[in-house]
Amino acid sequence: MAADNQASTPAFVPEATAEQQRVLDRIAKQRERIRARRLARAQSLALAQSAQQASPDEPFAVRAAAFAKQHPVAVAALAGVALVAGPRRLVRWVGLAMPLITRLRPFLARRT
Repeated sequence: MAADNQASTPAFVPEATAEQQRVLDRIAKQRERIRARRLARAQSLALAQSAQQASPDEPFAVRAAAFAKQHPVAVAALAGVALVAGPRRLVRWVGLAMPLITRLRPFLARRT
């Protein structure tokens, strides 16, 4: 049976004609372009991912924007709760929370 397989497959690979070689070269160049494009995209995604993460030294607004980009559902839920609660309750809650946050700020700064 092994002899049948050897007899049916040629023992040598024929050389490509000039036209076939041009097509093979074009395919190789296209594969290299695709590989380079894939690598560049992976690098840009990694760079964008690292740029989205805000460091603790940045201003609060920048960190809040980075949080909003990373967690849009949580921000939408918070906005929904704020709309349902109404402006009076929000002002009351902020009035209660801000003194606590300002007192805890030195402790929170030491942890980071």
